[in-house]
Amino acid sequence: MDANAKKTVLRMIPYGLYVLTAEGKDGAIGAATVNWVTQASFAPPLVVVGVKADSHIHAIIKDSGAFALNVLGKGQQKAAFTFFKPATREGQTISGEPFRKGATGAPVLERAPAFVECRLVDTVERGDHSVFVGEVVEAGLAAAPQGRADDATLWLKELGDNIYYGG
Repeated sequence: MDANAKKTVLRMIPYGLYVLTAEGKDGAIGAATVNWVTQASFAPPLVVVGVKADSHIHAIIKDSGAFALNVLGKGQQKAAFTFFKPATREGQTISGEPFRKGATGAPVLERAPAFVECRLVDTVERGDHSVFVGEVVEAGLAAAPQGRADDATLWLKELGDNIYYGG
């Protein structure tokens, strides 16, 4: 296989940006910018997210059995970069972003235009990432998006010409 061709082809898959959040049974909070996300089923509503196996949030999701996907919107590049680094909690903020506890106990970012909360129903552990399958148990919108819903999402390509993931 041509390694450069593989990398280029895999980078051609478009990605939205999300902040994945979870709170462990011990109260530890995790948050990370992720982009390997897709809906996997209508009934029941399932989403899947790829999470780096050695990341802090990976262990928290396995411990808690729940997570939230906070959709980043246009203009939220700063938040995307914030959660590329390990998250810190101060009161009701995670790395400076205000949050509230959701129905599952996972943090829901107050400034995210949309979120889904999921109960972890399955895990596939292969390679350097695990795939978490979550059943959507709660969803919310800050406001109805104008036009197509997917046009309201911040895309990885909007972080700049030299920011890639995948390949």
